Amino acid sequence: KDSSVTVPLIFVLSSGSDPVADFMRFAEEQNMSKKFDAISLGRGQDKKAENCITENAARGGWALLMNCHLASSFMPKLEHIVENLDDSSHRDFRLWMTSMPSKAFPVSVLQNSVKMTLEPPSGLKQNVLGTYDALDWKEVEESTKPKKGKRLLFGFCFFHAIVQDRRKFGPIGWNIAYAFTNEDLMVSRKQLKIFVEDYDEVPYKVLNYVGAEVNYGGRVTDDKDGRLIRTILTTYICPGVMNDGHKLSESGIYHVIPPGDKEDYLDYIRSLPLNPAPEAFGLHANAEITTCQIETVVLLENVLAMQPRAGGGSGQSREAVIGQ
Repeated sequence: KDSSVTVPLIFVLSSGSDPVADFMRFAEEQNMSKKFDAISLGRGQDKKAENCITENAARGGWALLMNCHLASSFMPKLEHIVENLDDSSHRDFRLWMTSMPSKAFPVSVLQNSVKMTLEPPSGLKQNVLGTYDALDWKEVEESTKPKKGKRLLFGFCFFHAIVQDRRKFGPIGWNIAYAFTNEDLMVSRKQLKIFVEDYDEVPYKVLNYVGAEVNYGGRVTDDKDGRLIRTILTTYICPGVMNDGHKLSESGIYHVIPPGDKEDYLDYIRSLPLNPAPEAFGLHANAEITTCQIETVVLLENVLAMQPRAGGGSGQSREAVIGQ
């Protein structure tokens, strides 16, 4: 903190991301895991949120206000509270907030804060790489059956990247673009560890059910998408993953590697193609046409949105300028 006045820290939420788990991990690293209070804003939480800020400002704790976009009536009060924060607050006090983009959010708070956003990595390779990079490998090694656990964990991480990246194919990937999050994978990992350690034989049917029907499937509302996600998971959570070289795609570029250290997995993931072919997702090569069209339209829409609305001094039309 460079000044004596507390600067709010805001997580700008995006589809498919939830920064609270990262916040918890950061709080633990900073030895603040027992010195913060989190309030999920909504109806009837205004007074609790106000007390949370006041108490932590006095004792030097952290206050986390989640989902500020759901409490538009509290925003004017929040603006007043933030404006009145001064050097009388404890030097260790921090005010954290999470919010979707909202017109109700106070502009002055937004201007005077540190803003962060976290989006799912774009691309199959980057997604799996980011997941493995953030893994606590000590926790993976502590399993009573580490070899089986590592193979199945790779399957779940690959599945997580596949279901997220399929969204780029539009209706060919999913009928509805679901916001699968890292929390879905985190829960699946914890359940995986329990089921692998508690059973002599790997309960593939149970793992497929809790993964595709409960954890990820809980978000799926379309019946065809539900059938699809169940089929996809059985590709990665099956007896075949216990064999080295088991193909995860038709070409064999994506396959199961022998259980090893974290670096072994990172090295393999880094060797994967940066731009995966549709066959990695079990799709026909022509599916890439749709992806390219969607990406082109999004790019051009963003370019057009940034163009000035007024005409240039040369007298040329807006269309002519963009054409040049």
